[in-house]
Amino acid sequence: MNLDRAVMAFAGVMILASVLLVHFVSPWWLLFTAFIGLNMLQASLTGFCPAAVIFKKLGVPGGGCAFK
Repeated sequence: MNLDRAVMAFAGVMILASVLLVHFVSPWWLLFTAFIGLNMLQASLTGFCPAAVIFKKLGVPGGGCAFK
């Protein structure tokens, strides 16, 4: 798995988790969903993604073109 796929998989898991939390716990978890969306928008505009930095430090190989 390369860095781009790892970041997208992580974002997908976080969004699905937030949907479950909204349904089973509290609608306030929509703020978490909004945070994820804003972070993805910010990453698309600036090219900086905190999750990509963390995955790089964990040794996930590059190979994609979105996060270098």
